[in-house]
Amino acid sequence: MKTNNLHLKSIIAFSRKKRFINRAEVKTAQILFISTFPPRECGIATYTADLITAIRKHFEQNFTAEICALENDKAEFDYEDEPLYVLNTDKPESYSLNLKEINANKSVKLIVIQHEFGLFKNTESQLIEFIANLATPVILVFHTVLPNPDAMLFKKVRDLADTAQYIIVMTCSAVKILSDEYGIKKEKIQVIPHGTHLPLEIDNELLKQKLHLTNREILTTFGLISESKCIETTIEALPRVVEKFPNVLFLLLGKTHPEVYRQGGEKYRDSLKKRISELQVARNVRMIDSYLPLDLLQTYLQLTDIYLFTSKDASQAVSGTFSYALAAGCPVISTPMPHAVELLDEENGVIVPFNDSKTLASEIVKLLGDHDLRQRISLNVIHKITKTNWRNSAIAHVDLFQKLTRNALQFRYKIPPIELKHIFKLTDKFGMIQFSNLSTPDLSTGYTLDDNARALIALSEVHIHGLQKKLIDLLEIYLNFIAYCQQPDGSFLNYVDVTGKFTDQNYRENLEDSNGRALWALGTVISKKQFIPERLINLALTLFDNGINNVKHIHSTRAMAFIIKALVADGRQENSELVKLFSHRLVQMYLHEKTSNWNWFESYLTYANSLLPEALLQAALFTDNATFKEIACESFEFILSRVFFDGKF
Repeated sequence: MKTNNLHLKSIIAFSRKKRFINRAEVKTAQILFISTFPPRECGIATYTADLITAIRKHFEQNFTAEICALENDKAEFDYEDEPLYVLNTDKPESYSLNLKEINANKSVKLIVIQHEFGLFKNTESQLIEFIANLATPVILVFHTVLPNPDAMLFKKVRDLADTAQYIIVMTCSAVKILSDEYGIKKEKIQVIPHGTHLPLEIDNELLKQKLHLTNREILTTFGLISESKCIETTIEALPRVVEKFPNVLFLLLGKTHPEVYRQGGEKYRDSLKKRISELQVARNVRMIDSYLPLDLLQTYLQLTDIYLFTSKDASQAVSGTFSYALAAGCPVISTPMPHAVELLDEENGVIVPFNDSKTLASEIVKLLGDHDLRQRISLNVIHKITKTNWRNSAIAHVDLFQKLTRNALQFRYKIPPIELKHIFKLTDKFGMIQFSNLSTPDLSTGYTLDDNARALIALSEVHIHGLQKKLIDLLEIYLNFIAYCQQPDGSFLNYVDVTGKFTDQNYRENLEDSNGRALWALGTVISKKQFIPERLINLALTLFDNGINNVKHIHSTRAMAFIIKALVADGRQENSELVKLFSHRLVQMYLHEKTSNWNWFESYLTYANSLLPEALLQAALFTDNATFKEIACESFEFILSRVFFDGKF
């Protein structure tokens, strides 16, 4: 049997080597990520896989993302996404062999190395020499940045930093440490927060019901288990919590860290089990001893009432588990590691001292007893952390890749498929609801003509095979809402409450923009005769003709632009005089405000600016008026000069 296993291993090794050689000969440009990689159970492996997936998903590129997988003498892996190279960090000669092969591969244009001290603890000097001799630019990602370095650590980090062209860290505090304590220039350091997955749109209580956890308050922590996570702080806090909330359940999700298991087996987990028994809280703890797939992990996080992060490592720069909990909208209680201190305040979570089970218990009880506070923290956290989603992380990495390769690697952002789930969710049989709390519609805010007109404009432009019936149903709802808002004189009211009554707000505000936007929406529908049923076109025509007869009094800048767009979309030449009327008014406003350095219609810039030159340009095409065209172009160039800086909007 041993012989057969050895024979099988040799066959696999040979086939992997052949595959590496063949892929290395491909002429497509390559970015090489040197990192642990799944199926290795490691936070950095998951991080790298998520990053590469996001880059591939969101960018068309003229390169391939390849892996140099980090292994050691204790573990080899069968990869689903086959690496181009394998580097054994326990074997010094593996560095020189990989260096030779990578430098010979002229397709590799950039190398990204994920660095964690534990990954290279036996061969740090070989790593430094390896990076220094790579023929390709290197980005070094520091997952740990240790403060207060001794002379040996200082030299090690400086030597690593000196070999790389750029350094990525995930927190601003890490930049400060590298700059102030290691003397590394800030210009060389880029902050890209740990990527996160967007939260699932699933109700907390429904998930609890599905997993038979109804009427239980859920506390959760997850990740690879080791003593540094200080889980005993939570265990010691539980008796005080159980006094107030007998149904509380602490979910401890994750297997023991592989390195910890190799050195001491389940000694730490067994000590936790013993203490749970001593404190008589076994009913209130559930250990799930496995490395959870993302979908299951997100499910557990979504049903969590409070996430607990009790690490005792004061120098832990960043935590993926912490980031994922925040992204799921979990109210978090954390010890003061730098990542938590940077992200949490009284509006976003709770910080407790290290190893302080009494304070932890007090804060858990406070949060569990205040549903509104938990919900407010959850909303605040999601708003704050959403910008770190993997799409934005991919964009930030790609910006740096292009900068470092001087645009030798070309990236084009993929336009994502149209996603209508939230539109459907926000729309009931009466219309589009005005506001939502994140993804949950807030019916108490009522409805507005503005939002239903916007929805009608957008959905009129959408043609998705297989969804046409549902889209037509939405268009009919929005058209009927506009009809509901139209008054006998053809004008429109804007604000409608949940009972269908027009609110007093309609009589306190100028509704010219709302009226113009409604006409624009109707004109857009009329222009889509080939896609929209005749009965809806006829309804739009009736509403449009009733409305357009009562607009000559309108002088609001944007309302006039909306009406021009409406008239042009409608397309009937009999409306050309109205197009000229409103276009001349815009021209007069422009000439009144224009100076040597201000080519605009108003003395300020506000919302929807681009619609003004766009409307004039449409009017120019509709009426063949050269003045309209000239001012449209001048004002458009001006607005571009005011909103784009260094190639960014």
